Amino acid sequence: MSNLNDLWRWRVGRQKTGYAKMLLLGARWPLKFDCYLLKFPQGCEVPPHRDAVTGGRHYRLNIVLRKAKSGGEFVCAAPIYQSARIKFFRPDICEHAVTKVELGNRYLLSIGWIRNA
Repeated sequence: MSNLNDLWRWRVGRQKTGYAKMLLLGARWPLKFDCYLLKFPQGCEVPPHRDAVTGGRHYRLNIVLRKAKSGGEFVCAAPIYQSARIKFFRPDICEHAVTKVELGNRYLLSIGWIRNA
């Protein structure tokens, strides 16, 4: 989890490709987790990548709150579950990306946690 100064404030996304994230909630104990609101504005995209963690298994549940009018599609090599609005996957072992948002904005609620191995 980020520090408390990040709570409820828009910050530049880790990939530095134009998306923004707002930390809504998080903890380090007893289960390390975070909950973010993510905004993908027009022109933004996220290249294929994995999110490495040290120790444990990383899980992420993304709930699409608002789809972009065009583009902004989630791409994942092997999701655990995926539907039009729900994306459940292991970001530590599964390469994932977001295609370029061509028109409009995309918003999602992203909840992640790390389970001990």
